[in-house]
Amino acid sequence: MQGAPARRALWLDLALYGGALVFALITAFASEFYGYRVWGNFAIAGYFAALVLTGGIAVTGRGSRWVPVWVIAVVATAAPLLYLAFRRSPTFTWGPWPWSFPAQPEVWVIERSARDLFANGTPYTDLATLGRAPHPDDYTPYGPSMTVFGFPRALFGDHPLTDARVAFLVVTAAALVLAWWAIGKPVLPVRAAHLVVASPLTALTLAAAGDDVAVVALIVAAAALAYRADPASAWGAGALGAVLVTMKLTAVPAVAVLAIGVAATRGWRALGAFSTALVVVGSAVVLPVLLADPTSFVEHVLKFPVGLGQASSPASSPLPGHLVAGLGPVGHAVALVLLGLAAAATATWVLVRPPRTAGDALACSAVGLGLAIVLAPATRWGYLVYPAVLAGAAIALGRTRDRVDVVRVGTGVPAPAEDSGVDSPPGGPRTA
Repeated sequence: MQGAPARRALWLDLALYGGALVFALITAFASEFYGYRVWGNFAIAGYFAALVLTGGIAVTGRGSRWVPVWVIAVVATAAPLLYLAFRRSPTFTWGPWPWSFPAQPEVWVIERSARDLFANGTPYTDLATLGRAPHPDDYTPYGPSMTVFGFPRALFGDHPLTDARVAFLVVTAAALVLAWWAIGKPVLPVRAAHLVVASPLTALTLAAAGDDVAVVALIVAAAALAYRADPASAWGAGALGAVLVTMKLTAVPAVAVLAIGVAATRGWRALGAFSTALVVVGSAVVLPVLLADPTSFVEHVLKFPVGLGQASSPASSPLPGHLVAGLGPVGHAVALVLLGLAAAATATWVLVRPPRTAGDALACSAVGLGLAIVLAPATRWGYLVYPAVLAGAAIALGRTRDRVDVVRVGTGVPAPAEDSGVDSPPGGPRTA
């Protein structure tokens, strides 16, 4: 018979896939966004298949719990992404905003930034040249490194495979593989994969936009490199941290946590290597763009995200910080104070108890970014992909000992650990 831990793990799997299926159904029929509705239709099939497969494992007592995860990755992530990329081909007629968009605005904003970089030497539009009041989609609220994801379309023209989301997906997968390699290629817990790969937050974000998932995946890779023992990894982690900070300022708290962790666990020399790489690579990326048009850089990258630009950010999901800020000037000030207190508390925690492992660093980052997202005056539900993926990666990097992966019947071998029900990925240990 199956052990109690294995049964509990399967019941939780069923609950997670069932909840995701309900979310997909609601999205498919109720979302105002075309891309979200398309994702919902694909995701219904993906999560329903995962539910059926998991039910089969529960009934028969045999099979790998990784199979439903990979089904979701293909059916609920890669398939809708490619469908939307092909629907977005030049032959597709755009409809009224936002209902007919096959891509979220950040996709074509990033692609536009690449074209502007090649044409003008800067990815940031000079708003004074618009001849009208700017609106949010005129802004490129990212660092220069994000522009790289628009290079395929800028260099090779409009084609489904030059869609920036394809580049985001490729970089996300490569970053996660790099993190797995950096920590010694351990057997990974399935529960971590639920948060990192199979979560609707990850799947929907990759299909409709993709930039935030690529950023958080690179944070995971930087954390894995930062805690490796070899000296070169500190340089690599610092360089990757520079890329992250110059992609999106959301990554700054996570990079700061890694710096503290490197100092606490590997000493000042490793911190020096990390910091040197961070400064050198960051400067090499930012300075050419900053010098080309400092006013536009400050307007797009610094002022707009904090609400000081000529146009206001459209981020307005009803999370606590936004609701408080909506009460007026006093409410906005209160929200900023709460955000500052949360940042101070998180910083104190990290300084008093520096993260000793990559898993600890990712857990700290998940808490810090989660609080920032919940308390920020301008925020989106989709940003919760950061704490979700970081929490899943913290589980994976914090539990690296080998485990047996297949639910067994009548073999006499102990069932997997209860933690989160751990299975081996393909290629890991198997039983007959």
